[in-house]
Amino acid sequence: MEFESVIGLEIHTQLKTQTKMFCSCKIVDSNSPANSSICPVCTAQPGALPKPNEKAVEMAIKIGHALNCSINKFSVFARKNYFYPDLPKGYQISQYELPICENGYIEISNKKIRIKRAHLEEDAGKSLHAIGSEKLEHTLVDFNRCGVPLVEIVSEADMRTPDEAYEYLTELKKLLRWIDVSNCDMEKGELRCDVNVSIREKGTEKFGTKVEIKNLNSFKAVKDALNYEIKRQTEAKLKGENIEHETRLWDASKGITVVMRTKEMANDYRYFPDPDLPPLNIEEEKIENIKKSLGKLPYQIKKEYVLKFGVKEEDIETITSSRYLNSYFEKILSFTSEKETIKNSLNIINTQVLGYINQQKIDEADIETKAPNPKFVFEIAKLLSANEVSSAGAKKLFEEAIKTNESPSILVEKLGLKQTNDLSEIEKFVKEAVELNKKAFEDFKNGNEKATGPIVGYVMKQSKGRANPKIVMDILKKL
Repeated sequence: MEFESVIGLEIHTQLKTQTKMFCSCKIVDSNSPANSSICPVCTAQPGALPKPNEKAVEMAIKIGHALNCSINKFSVFARKNYFYPDLPKGYQISQYELPICENGYIEISNKKIRIKRAHLEEDAGKSLHAIGSEKLEHTLVDFNRCGVPLVEIVSEADMRTPDEAYEYLTELKKLLRWIDVSNCDMEKGELRCDVNVSIREKGTEKFGTKVEIKNLNSFKAVKDALNYEIKRQTEAKLKGENIEHETRLWDASKGITVVMRTKEMANDYRYFPDPDLPPLNIEEEKIENIKKSLGKLPYQIKKEYVLKFGVKEEDIETITSSRYLNSYFEKILSFTSEKETIKNSLNIINTQVLGYINQQKIDEADIETKAPNPKFVFEIAKLLSANEVSSAGAKKLFEEAIKTNESPSILVEKLGLKQTNDLSEIEKFVKEAVELNKKAFEDFKNGNEKATGPIVGYVMKQSKGRANPKIVMDILKKL
């Protein structure tokens, strides 16, 4: 028997609002004193009434548009009932039957992963376990996170491999950061992922018994947990054992999933419309205005660049993964429309510019002010296109331009890096190199391309690095 896995993901992303979902408490980070940003609403004091955060609603609509969803003008907040010490109401305000966004999709590797729904809800608080000594060990609760606005994005079970799940997560994170609705920092709990996975015999349509996996704090953990769980379920099936409908935790240290509890069903939560919150009625005009404000999305820009500049998708992956890097690249495009210069600019960004950003630990939002001058990148790329500087010279120019803040067009002359295309001078050096490296030349004639190393090295040394390597090779082939 051959099996295939069936995978769906539930993603919770924290929205970048200043205040909570249903009250005016400020959103604070994990370093803030416990219970320093709470009020009667988010701690469920008697008589306190919630009021929806308009900014959070707008961000949810943005997410819906980016995920190709239908935006419902009419949606309803519901109470999801369960008990936990960090949930003071005894229920979570969420959306169930009538969510704000539904029926969308994301494309990965030319495959559509359908989005069932993307709905608004509030976060719970945080329980701090194992506090105090062994004899007096106890748990404390911090309500600062209580009421923080989230959007839960639920995919259909359209993924078939851990690699597809990883790619889906990567694409989703890119979109959410691009439209500036979330920082998606998993370490800070701003992006959380639960996995639903089952296996079935290949060729059948019916789904197997679904298992949910929690405690996944990185995309790698998602991939590793899926690989383990698919193997575990397959082995159980081959032994004739039943797969239990349960929630399991990922233990990264042991590389295994362990049982947490039997899986709840939707009716266990006793959903019903929240009587304290009227339905959301959103005007069509508002929905359309939010759509217009998004501008072009990364996958649209990627297709445009491929068609317009003839570049490969992998070369533009980085500059379409961040709107800040894309803005940086667009500034270079304002100086030129020459394809070769644009390709060289991309190469400089993907290597030296990104290397500098990482080395200097420049935050994404500071790229515009702290990254190397985009005009310098354009000038170096232009010199490369005109064969006026070698790739080694271009690297040196980049480093010196950052140090001195001088134009590469001036530095190329000052540092003597301008490449020579003088055929007679280069031919003279090549002939000398051939005489000194006869064996290498014979090996090259016999088809060993790598044998030219000593010859090219001699020419570059004699020309002080200024000989055009392409012309060197052309002369060698001619000889």
